[in-house]
Amino acid sequence: MSDRGASAPSLPDDWPAHPDPILALNRMGSFDWDLDAGLFHMDAQAHEVFDLRPEEYDGRPESLSLRVPTAESRRIDTIVARAMKDGSENYGTYFRLRRRDGTLRWTHTQGYIRRDETGRPHRIIGVVRDATQEIADIADNREQDALDEARRRLTNVVQLATAALAHARTVDDVIDVLRDTHGLTRLGATSLVMGLVEAGRIRLVADGPENSFVPGTRITRIDEPYPMSEAVRTLSPRFIESPEEFAERYPGLWESITHLDITSAAYLPLIAQARPIGAIGLLYSDRYGFSPEDRNVLVALGSGIAQSLQRAMLYEQEMDLAEGLQQAMLPRTIPTVPGCDVAVRYRAASIGGGLARDIGGDWYDLIPLPGGRVGAVIGDVQGHDTHAAAVMGQLRIVLRAYAAEGHPPATVMARASVFLHELDTDRFATCLYAEADLGTGVVQVVRAGHIDPLLRSGDGSCRLVRVEGGLPLGLSAEFGRLAYPVATLELDPGSTLLLCTDGLVEQPGADLDEGMEVLTALIGSGPKDVRDLADRLIEVADERRGDDDVALLLLRRHGPGAPRTFGRVQQHVSPGDPEGLTEARHMIRAAVRSWGARGQSDEIELVADELMTNALMHTEGSAVVTLRLLTGTDRRLRVEVEDSSSALPRRREAGDDGVSGRGLLLVDALADQWGVESRGGGKVVWAEFVVAHGAG
Repeated sequence: MSDRGASAPSLPDDWPAHPDPILALNRMGSFDWDLDAGLFHMDAQAHEVFDLRPEEYDGRPESLSLRVPTAESRRIDTIVARAMKDGSENYGTYFRLRRRDGTLRWTHTQGYIRRDETGRPHRIIGVVRDATQEIADIADNREQDALDEARRRLTNVVQLATAALAHARTVDDVIDVLRDTHGLTRLGATSLVMGLVEAGRIRLVADGPENSFVPGTRITRIDEPYPMSEAVRTLSPRFIESPEEFAERYPGLWESITHLDITSAAYLPLIAQARPIGAIGLLYSDRYGFSPEDRNVLVALGSGIAQSLQRAMLYEQEMDLAEGLQQAMLPRTIPTVPGCDVAVRYRAASIGGGLARDIGGDWYDLIPLPGGRVGAVIGDVQGHDTHAAAVMGQLRIVLRAYAAEGHPPATVMARASVFLHELDTDRFATCLYAEADLGTGVVQVVRAGHIDPLLRSGDGSCRLVRVEGGLPLGLSAEFGRLAYPVATLELDPGSTLLLCTDGLVEQPGADLDEGMEVLTALIGSGPKDVRDLADRLIEVADERRGDDDVALLLLRRHGPGAPRTFGRVQQHVSPGDPEGLTEARHMIRAAVRSWGARGQSDEIELVADELMTNALMHTEGSAVVTLRLLTGTDRRLRVEVEDSSSALPRRREAGDDGVSGRGLLLVDALADQWGVESRGGGKVVWAEFVVAHGAG
């Protein structure tokens, strides 16, 4: 302390101040510092605090330099000068003084500044006391606060990690949560490693940061001398409290991680249902040792990670089971069909609206057919269990077989219903079968209790196509109502046909019509590409987490500029089936007009009608009428009627009262060419018409 007096003016009448006796009882000394006279008076207790005898002190502040180290004296002078300059009334500080034996001890002083009428400081009265125990208590409190903070930090680590892991569905999700930068921050570690037990070995699945991987440790045996192996083998954690301990216990591993500046590490076994499923290692570069509380918190952290992993593994097993069974029943691949783009999707139902998936009976199928045609199937077997999936698989194969045999859509559906009725099951199924000729755009649709299809035009507008339907498969056979009406619609170039199950339509709190309106709007505003549109629709279904599975099939006919296949439509006609004959005529009329031959529609329809009538009247069994568009040096429409009789027709003049023979004369007069071809056990009678480009 320096002398602040310049001369020795007279001292105040009350100088020195008389301390309160209670100060001495509390082992606190007092001082009275006259700034003008430069005198620093201390009482007996103050002398004791400074470890000075009365005869060793002359009342000058600079004499205290024997007890106050130079650095401390300068710091005190700075504090006092600042207080006097800024108008403060008091100051206080801790400082160290040197005792008689040379040791240092902590002391505390507090001074009250007195000023004259001008505000000038002229006197400081204060107290001084031994603060050794107080500083020790503060240090203890700080140490305890630090321990409490560390404990809170570790507890917070567990809470943050648990919260982050709560959103992890799969094992990869768990790994991502732990491995990224935020994961390391949550765990309070500098680096981490995690391994899973597989077939008696530990496979490393996570390590971070990027430069922390140790070559040769991707797959290790459980009996190898690694801390992670020991944790798995003994089902107990391994705590390494210093670099020296790490180097001594695991020298080989330590040599590979010295660049990480690791100071301690904790390797925790991940135990689920009393068996190890893996281990995690947390490596630190800012701490030494682990208190009992630290170890308990880290063990709890390992338990939480193990539970998340087990939950993720069970979820993946359930997903694999549901998806495996379902995919085994669904087509492995969807064939590429010239003339169209196709997208299919399947989403399993959620169990209770949660993350786990259920097994369902929804299915889709795409069946390439001769002549540039394709069959699209969507269906839903009653129930959500393995039995529903098994029935679905059989029904899908049967429908494919009937369609590939060349049966018309109504027959395909009727035979599938009979098959399901005769199957050893009480389940029924809804189904929709659409057979599209990609050359003409003519689509024949049969519906068995299923929801109607939707049609999106090339301009993006979407509408529901109302299709008259029959009973679900299985029920129509049981009640003897196997006649399925066939609806015909046109799929223009660039248009998309959408078939789906009701899981895509149903919404909580809304009826089916409202759900269909929402779906129609969603399709209309969705992406143009069928694959992107399918992804978008499934995303919406996922967001709802509905309790029904979803099957989806989209078929988009290529635009006018895309390569086209030859046009072809076909219809089976049975004897005594006037409705079938009417449907065939309607099919022919629609195809002829769509191929640009509207001006020749009457002639072509008349010839086709004569050929069909001849086949039904003069042969046994049904007939198959096919209309083809042939392209080459010219464009030709070819009408074919196939029957099972090998007897060839003969052209002859009819008598006055005769009817037989007039039909072929009419065909000969109207068609540009006609003929007969043997085919297997039957024959095909055909007629061709030259169609001018741009006709109609």
